[in-house]
Amino acid sequence: MGAAAVPVILFASACSSDDGGSDGDKKDSGAKPSASASGGAGGSGDQAATVEKAAFAKLPEPCDTLSKKTLGDLVPAAKNKSGKAGTSDDVSTRGNCTWDSLDNNGVDGSQFRWLRVSLNRFESDQSLGSGAKRAQTNFTKQVTDAQAAKGAKDVKTTPVQGVGDQATLVSYDVKKDKDTFKQQTLVTRVENAVVTVDYNGAGLAGDKSPDAGDLAKDTQKAGKEAVAAVVGANKAGGSGTSGKPSGGSDKTDKPKGDSDKAEDGSGAKPKTDAKPKSE
Repeated sequence: MGAAAVPVILFASACSSDDGGSDGDKKDSGAKPSASASGGAGGSGDQAATVEKAAFAKLPEPCDTLSKKTLGDLVPAAKNKSGKAGTSDDVSTRGNCTWDSLDNNGVDGSQFRWLRVSLNRFESDQSLGSGAKRAQTNFTKQVTDAQAAKGAKDVKTTPVQGVGDQATLVSYDVKKDKDTFKQQTLVTRVENAVVTVDYNGAGLAGDKSPDAGDLAKDTQKAGKEAVAAVVGANKAGGSGTSGKPSGGSDKTDKPKGDSDKAEDGSGAKPKTDAKPKSE
């Protein structure tokens, strides 16, 4: 018996590189302007109200957000350790990168892993509100979308501490061609950026399913590195590459909710070469 055909599961709810984040995305109009009017002499307040400047002005390259060690742990049999960058019409506000791994053990079964890091950045806008509030709206929408993923079973939502300013992990199972895929979606916001890590795995051709707890830990590890890459990219001389201390801004914004819709690739056709469907 050879390895079973590998279903490439793209049911993750993370935002695609074509999702929100651009300054002109009027869909975020629900965010109210955070006005701080500065009045003239005598407190007349006749000057126009302004929103606070967005903390982050750029994003790192999505495929450079994770260290080689982390990629070696999460996608050990990946043919392309550099990852595959998604298309984006504005790389300064959104982008993503995917990796996939098939550890083929022939008649003893195979272990499949799929990983994606998605980045979205929001500018402050006079009519739409501050970048941080727009990012918070996006954060809430993405969490909601992950919870409602097509075919998801045993959905669990867990707040996560120590990753960015706010973070939520959504875990669930999805059945595909008799194989059970364990999905982890970590959505985190740091200042005016939203970082989403999708990670799933399955035992194919009779191999045992991976442990969901282990996948969750790996997903959070990747999330911390990706957040650190965003922070690093916006420091003076920062390259935004991984390997820097993890964590987000020291500033703590109180979460008001939890997520931007992303692509749902649950209908992906089985493939035998373990390559992800083009995003």
